[in-house]
Amino acid sequence: MSILSVENLSYTYSAGTPYEHTAVDQVSFSIERGEFVGVIGHTGSGKSTLVQMLNGLIRPSSGRVLLDGADIWSKPKDIRKIRFRVGLVFQYPEYQLFEETVYKDIAFGPMNKGLSESEIMLRVEDAARFVGLSRSLLQKSPFDLSGGEKRRAAIAGVLAMDPDVLILDEPTAGLDPVGRDLLLSQIYRYHQTRGNTVLLVSHSMEDVASVSDRVMVMDHSHLRMFDTTEAVFSRGEELRAMGLSIPQVTAVLDTLIDAGVPLSKGVFTVERAVLEITEYMKKEGRL
Repeated sequence: MSILSVENLSYTYSAGTPYEHTAVDQVSFSIERGEFVGVIGHTGSGKSTLVQMLNGLIRPSSGRVLLDGADIWSKPKDIRKIRFRVGLVFQYPEYQLFEETVYKDIAFGPMNKGLSESEIMLRVEDAARFVGLSRSLLQKSPFDLSGGEKRRAAIAGVLAMDPDVLILDEPTAGLDPVGRDLLLSQIYRYHQTRGNTVLLVSHSMEDVASVSDRVMVMDHSHLRMFDTTEAVFSRGEELRAMGLSIPQVTAVLDTLIDAGVPLSKGVFTVERAVLEITEYMKKEGRL
């Protein structure tokens, strides 16, 4: 069942001025409840504008955003309630930390939902556990945390609201490889445990390939592809024409395929690549 869909969605910045620019142009799609969707596209393709329309931070110039089949702008005064249901984590979310303690920062969203103190405590501890923050850190100032801990605390603040849809805009930007892999695994575990719908905006094809059920490709304000991860990354030439890359393991196997090795296209994980190559070598009698 679809939880989030858009119909002919468009947004134009500075409309009616010499600086007019259409960031999203006539985009339509539907996302099923519980899906993990990757969103990719070159810088300026419209990704960030698109996701900000999905939770009502930006009102579309035209078209509709539907949450559980209802237009989120049908009652503009209630748009704040939509933002509790569709949580958005911005790039470098740690810059949004502001409270005296980590606990208060994570609790800010649930508190504004009018939850009881006991429910807020449960939400905070649950969210902190998902992102790997120990209870001992909750009473510290968020500004005393390491860079990676700040990032996780900021994300925990959105998780604590238990949104139906979680949108993360470049959540691993600026992290080292270890921190990136850790955060990505925590986000994936959250999705697997809670079953919430997740959208991950990323420039890392490896990140998107490792967690996504389907991948959305934005290019010059248009939605060019929206298909299974395997189907999207099997179209490497088209992605490269848009200024995008493909996962490194996919590129390696594509090179082997071009050289005449009979392997499957669209392989995007190391585990699947090892299996493909192993099976080929067995058939050739090399193993």
